[in-house]
Amino acid sequence: MIPNPDDVVVLDHGTGAKLSRLLIGDIIGTLEETYAGELEDSALLTVDGRELAMTTDSFVVDPVIFGNGDIGRIAVCGTVNDLAVVGAIPLALTLATIIEEGFPRAKLKKIFASVRDAAREAGVRIVAGDTKVVRRGEADGVFLNTTGLGVFRRAPLRMASVRAGDRIIVTGQLGNHAVHLLSLREGLGFENRVLSDCAPLSGMVSELLEAFPAGTVRSIRDATRGGLAAVMHEYAFHGGFEVRLNEADLPLQHETVMATDMLGVNPLHLANEGCLAIFVEPARAGEVCQHLRRNKYGRHAAIVGEIFSSSRGAQVRLADAMGAIKVLDELEGAELPRLC
Repeated sequence: MIPNPDDVVVLDHGTGAKLSRLLIGDIIGTLEETYAGELEDSALLTVDGRELAMTTDSFVVDPVIFGNGDIGRIAVCGTVNDLAVVGAIPLALTLATIIEEGFPRAKLKKIFASVRDAAREAGVRIVAGDTKVVRRGEADGVFLNTTGLGVFRRAPLRMASVRAGDRIIVTGQLGNHAVHLLSLREGLGFENRVLSDCAPLSGMVSELLEAFPAGTVRSIRDATRGGLAAVMHEYAFHGGFEVRLNEADLPLQHETVMATDMLGVNPLHLANEGCLAIFVEPARAGEVCQHLRRNKYGRHAAIVGEIFSSSRGAQVRLADAMGAIKVLDELEGAELPRLC
């Protein structure tokens, strides 16, 4: 019997797509006035007159160690990126670890070495942590949880700043992280040519915001679970916009397209760990794109779409190379098994 997602939690509730949005709505609705967030990647706090950013995340990845990374690198990068996209400078992280009985200590040391190296690259310190061990079969090897703290040296970036006419820039090739992991799991043979894009992007974001006047960059979001499509639907719903993407402009690695065609999935719905969607005022979009391409993590940056006012309600549409426009539907769950 297939579980009813209206009655019980199913795996698709954790994919970042429509069921995730509905589950989060249930949680926030139950918390009522005790919830003080705004559904941005980081919360804004004012402490003694100083604005701080705070975010928290949990990380589950299969496999926990993959071709060019592991769960430790993902945990640090994911947290600092969530701080960076609201315009904050990441300062410190906490690190909590849940380890399944029998997990190899050599693998655990490798994961913590990745945490160390990624933290050094991002310029953050691990300031607190916790470790729990559970019985065999009670966890999927190892789970990590982080909380990140950042400070503002400029005005925060918010979804509410996005307006009709803004251009959408994507900073990296789409879908590579998910394809890399799936290829390792299923033996597809693409993992040596399609690598995970996992990277700390706080330096690139800080350089960008310092290079342009305030207001040039309206908002930023990292396209993790649910991929670029989930981000576009989030912004469309938030502002009542039509988001229009141009298929020919999307940065896609050839081998990723081959893999997704073979699997019958859309790379726009696949997870990334080092790719940003940046919403920019139209007059400066070209300059912003060129600036991003000078950074090693932004060399594939491309202007891929535009925000439009909509009299038909929130929607995301995709224009193909021939100019035909189709609706890019929001997924209920995931097209693929859980990867991260």
